[in-house]
Amino acid sequence: MATAILDLEISKLPPEITVEERYSKALVLIRLHGKPIGQAQIPVVGGRIEGSQLRESLMNAAGDNLWKNWLYDALDWDERGAAETIPIATVAICTRDRPEDLRRCLDALMLLPDDGQEYLVIDNCPATDATRELVKNNYPQVRYVREDDLAGESAARNRALREAKHEFVAFTDDDAVPDRYWLRSLLQNFRDRRVMCVTGLVMPLELETEAQEWFERYSPYGQGFYRRVFDGAHCNPLIISPVGVSASMALRKSLTDSIGMFDEALGVGTPAKCGSDTEQFSRILRAGYCIVYEPRAVSWHRHRRTWAELQNLLKCYGIGVYAYWTRIFVVNGEFGVLQLALWWLRYKQIPELIASLRKQPDAVPSDLLLAQLRGCIRGPMAYFESRKQLKAIKEGVSSQ
Repeated sequence: MATAILDLEISKLPPEITVEERYSKALVLIRLHGKPIGQAQIPVVGGRIEGSQLRESLMNAAGDNLWKNWLYDALDWDERGAAETIPIATVAICTRDRPEDLRRCLDALMLLPDDGQEYLVIDNCPATDATRELVKNNYPQVRYVREDDLAGESAARNRALREAKHEFVAFTDDDAVPDRYWLRSLLQNFRDRRVMCVTGLVMPLELETEAQEWFERYSPYGQGFYRRVFDGAHCNPLIISPVGVSASMALRKSLTDSIGMFDEALGVGTPAKCGSDTEQFSRILRAGYCIVYEPRAVSWHRHRRTWAELQNLLKCYGIGVYAYWTRIFVVNGEFGVLQLALWWLRYKQIPELIASLRKQPDAVPSDLLLAQLRGCIRGPMAYFESRKQLKAIKEGVSSQ
């Protein structure tokens, strides 16, 4: 059965919550005075969750983070530092032929407080004019830019960085729904000049299908409810997964002057499938800068709904990870990726596959694991194909 998604303030819980009877459980985002502090999975019986049971479950799930944030509020202490004026930003949405997802995303963005931000839609090599018509007819505040020179999310993000009018550029995916204070929460972390990138908490928008349930269980986008600072002077730049994801991300535009743009041989829309954000995060840390993971910057992501889509997504993730590692090995001469790849195979992929084949409880379905493994095998060659394709396209453009 499906899982209901609830967003609850623990200081103002109702005596009872009702949901549709088709839900057997609920995934709850727990907030304290608006700040996310944890999540809990609660059973639903007959479409109802009783209040006293709910409060106890949420307090147990939040644990020490509840009392830590209660104390911060009582002391009026902010771990991000002294309050400053929030900078003005450009909000960029890179999209390709998904007007319905984009509409939901833009509707959410229009609810953000008006701090003077610019809205920018980058339409990457679209097959139709549906996105342009959507923006033109419904969102006069949004500037539409069509990017036809090169397919891929890296090309779209690089175009957004070139088009942006402001120093800070926040990116959200077209299949995400940012919270009302998402942008402010990202931007408040740039008080430290060494912070070049901030990522946010990404929660599931819906868990209506088995594929969505398994994605959230096996490969969730959220990285927890504690703010973390990843300092390139101390962190391993190859261990990137805890940093967060680009579905909720803000960058300093001037960063590209020192470390360069997104690698256009990586990312969705290229043979490498993904990995562009991971590679950029790694480059930021290698340069000695900082990345902040900020759970107050909440966004809701629509996971893929069908099993075939999930299989393909995990295969693409496998391709992307190994394409990124290949790039790091070839371009940067980073031999540590070989050790990392062997560690991942020995301590994660093989044990998970054995558990699945033995049909152990809660084991990941073997077809998902095999799809990911096939992607990993494909990844290195995919990166070289992507580089070759990119070179041919750019040589063709320059000769015209």
